[in-house]
Parts: sequence; C-alpha cells; structure tokens
Amino acid sequence: MNGIPLVYYTLSSIYLYKEKHPQDTITLAVNTDSEPLKELLKKQDKMPILYIDRKEELAGDTVPKVAVIQDTYYQCKDLHPDLVIDLDITSPYRSVADLENIIEKCNENEFDIVFSVVEARRSPYFNMVEKKEDGYFRKICSSNYTARQQAPVSYELNASIYAYSPAFLDQKIEKTILDYRCGISVMTDYLVLDIDSEEDFQMMQYLHSFYCKQDYGLNEVYLASRRLYGVENK
Repeated sequence: MNGIPLVYYTLSSIYLYKEKHPQDTITLAVNTDSEPLKELLKKQDKMPILYIDRKEELAGDTVPKVAVIQDTYYQCKDLHPDLVIDLDITSPYRSVADLENIIEKCNENEFDIVFSVVEARRSPYFNMVEKKEDGYFRKICSSNYTARQQAPVSYELNASIYAYSPAFLDQKIEKTILDYRCGISVMTDYLVLDIDSEEDFQMMQYLHSFYCKQDYGLNEVYLASRRLYGVENK
C-alpha cells in the first residue's frame, strides 16, 4: 500500500509503541503458514519476531480468529503476558495513540476482551433492517425513534485491534467473543474499515495518501514503516 507491504504498517505501529514505552516488555508473535510472509518480515532486523506455525486445523476459512489467538497464547504462555493484543494486518489505519488507548481501557475494568470500534453510521434502532419470520423487513431493534440522533449510540467493530486478558484465553471459549465481558476503544472513522476485496484495497490506498497529510498519527506510522522496510524517507 503506497509502496510499503501492508504488514509493515502493523509492524511499525508496534515498533513506535516500543520506542515510546521502553518500560514495557513486548513479544511480537506471528502465527502463519505463509512462507512468503515470513520472508517479507525477515527483510527488517529491528523487530525480533517469534514465528509460530499455523496448525492445519486452524487454517480453514471458517475457523474463528480467537482460536488462533488462543493457540498463539498457549505457545507463549511461559512468558506470562499481562495482555495479549491482536493487530489485524488488513486494518492498517491505526496510530500509537490507538494502542495506548486500548491498553488504558483494559486497565479500567476486568474485561475479557476490549476491541476497537468506530461510531456506527447506521443504527439498528432506526435505519438497519432484517427479515422477520413473517417475511417482511423491519428494524433490527424494535423502537419508535423518529430521528437517528435519538437512538442509543451504536458502534461498529473496525477489525483493527483486539486486546484479550490471559485469564479469558485460559478458558474454554464456547461462544462468540461478543458474548463475553467486552469493552471498547473508540477510534477515528476513516471510512474504510478493513480490506476484504481488491476494491477495498484500492480505496484504502487512495484515502491513505489523503489522511497521512491530515493525521499526524497515521503519517508517523507510515514514515516508520518506510524506515523498517528500508525505504528512504523524503
């Protein structure tokens, strides 16, 4: 994206966090079955990486992501982490402040998981519908609001940052993560949430150039990604 491999945006946000918080001990783990990804990451030498081989049973399209996070935690458990943070490669719009905020949220309460969100542009109480048993489409949540601003504030997960408590990962997870004790950390809405298609990527790349001129935090990560990847900053 804009001349830098996508994974380096995530790598550089961790790198910058470590620079600003030298008192924190951070282990960077990559759980993958992709040899090209490993080779790409090995082009830098400033961030030591613990590579964990993705188990075959965890590599399917319908495997819940938390199962992979849990497996990664088990293989790093002897390090006794205080917190396990998952940074999604396909949601690169994040700053160091976003990492700091989610860690602060984790310290505020005994959450099982804290995830990043943006304020929803649509509301299940006002202008989001689903098909009901009678075959007709109605609001997802029953309400009589006449304006979206009257409805409870809703949030969308932006698939960027997830922070898990080790105690949560130590248990058998039988429900979706949204059925446990969840907290949120609100991020800036950059319009594109994450990359699920070529069209998403093209739009995100275009907007990234614009936002880097407006947003210090995003630009800081971009410049750091260039340094890590060995591209001279102009």
